[in-house]
Amino acid sequence: MSETRNQADYLQKAAMYDLLAQYYKYSNPNLHIHFYLKHVKSINKAMNIMRTNSQLPQGEAKVRLLHTSPDASDVDMYINGNRVVRDLPLKQVSQELTIQPGKYHVDIYPAGNMVDSILNKKITVEAGKSYTLTTIDSIKKMRLLVFLNEPQVPLNEAKVRFIHLSPNTPPLDIAVKDRDVIFPKISYKQATDYLGLTPMTVDLEARNAGTKEVFLPMPKVQFKANETITIVFLGSSNGTPEFQFISIKE
Repeated sequence: MSETRNQADYLQKAAMYDLLAQYYKYSNPNLHIHFYLKHVKSINKAMNIMRTNSQLPQGEAKVRLLHTSPDASDVDMYINGNRVVRDLPLKQVSQELTIQPGKYHVDIYPAGNMVDSILNKKITVEAGKSYTLTTIDSIKKMRLLVFLNEPQVPLNEAKVRFIHLSPNTPPLDIAVKDRDVIFPKISYKQATDYLGLTPMTVDLEARNAGTKEVFLPMPKVQFKANETITIVFLGSSNGTPEFQFISIKE
């Protein structure tokens, strides 16, 4: 009962923030964005409660590989000794693989070379969940991060999260261009929560956290109805490949 009540409380807050956002839509754009973000965060919390209550530990798991190690060439991924991803280039994500829940041994090799493993890691996947396995750091120090995906999105809404995977770039603020910060101080290897949005095209920017310094303009980022995306920052802020972002559909 308490979780049902909490969900109702978040929905009431969402409705209140929506009214305030509409009130300030034309008279004060900053307040409009401020209350709109509060509205969508309340909606997200209500949806998370509903999702948690409805999920059952059954079915298979899904995994995919994202390659962001800046000085590594194409890679192959093996799971329990079987090659499941072949010739994956830098900045690319593989197709999702469906596997049974349980524990697995993951090996990463240079493409076509099963002699010299550059990474090995044990992972555990749970039924009904989706994961992004991500190579990070230089080839000599390569590590594998595991991020849990949440592709579900309310009907006709959009959803986004941001992941900071640029090893020599300081913490970032993600903001609407010339306006409010959406996600403050995202550190290397950190993923934000998901943010629900009305479908739109908007100019964003990645700033040096706590300042107005723009590291990376992000013009005309599209958030489409019924889609969840992950925006990943990668590359180098003072070298090659250059600091950039990629958008991955979940």
